[in-house]
Amino acid sequence: MGLSRIEKLKEDYNITLDIRPYLLHPETPKEGAPRQPREGEEDGQLSEPLRTYAEEAGLTMRRSPITPNSMYSLEATEYALEQGAYEEFHHALYKAYWEDQQNLGDLDVIQEVAERSGLNWAEMSQRLESGYYRDRVMSQFQEAMDLGIRGVPAFLIGNQMFTGAQPYDVFKLAMARARETYQIPT
Repeated sequence: MGLSRIEKLKEDYNITLDIRPYLLHPETPKEGAPRQPREGEEDGQLSEPLRTYAEEAGLTMRRSPITPNSMYSLEATEYALEQGAYEEFHHALYKAYWEDQQNLGDLDVIQEVAERSGLNWAEMSQRLESGYYRDRVMSQFQEAMDLGIRGVPAFLIGNQMFTGAQPYDVFKLAMARARETYQIPT
């Protein structure tokens, strides 16, 4: 949901995004862990207000029965960023997790997503297996923790930080404040 709002913001305000990884649930074992449904969730459906936000954004979102260890998917995203294929790869990861309920900690899933996105799996897998991006992911995770970020999505616009599924008006207000604070012409 956050990405669809950010993409609209990018169109409306001609901004550049600085995408950073965030290791959600770093304690999760490599194979993932069973996920307990939250109050109001049933049959993989989201609870409110997330269900409504997803519907308003035109997104299909189902809760996975597994909490994945996201390190491989974050490292693979760093590779996709380097290859100029972030958006396509991110959308394919989104589909794999939120629509198809696949485990993003599984290298077979990452391979399928990478190949579907036109990325070089042989090169990517070598980097994932070697931990090539691990220090970068962990450094950016620590930077986020130092900023007080404890969940995703998180957004920093100017000097304002907010997290979670937010209505588009919150983004517009943050942009207006940033323009005023930093004297950015409209």
